[in-house]
Amino acid sequence: MTPTLLLATIPPEMYALLHALVGTAAFGLLGLVLMVAGFKCFELITRRLDIEKQLEAGNMAVGIVVAALLVSLSLIVVVSMV
Repeated sequence: MTPTLLLATIPPEMYALLHALVGTAAFGLLGLVLMVAGFKCFELITRRLDIEKQLEAGNMAVGIVVAALLVSLSLIVVVSMV
């Protein structure tokens, strides 16, 4: 069975659903990569501050800054993908 014949047997609704699922997975993965890249850039900018050590020590201010950073990065990623 050739790939063209196999695709012809799939109903159009299922093809659209598969297309949407693949697109969602691709953009989700791209969003995660961009979030990690943004966090790594933030770590490079704040080189004097060991973020992971401060979070383990329970520094609430660093936790709030990191949470705000991740929320703002996620909003930027979502708006840029729409």
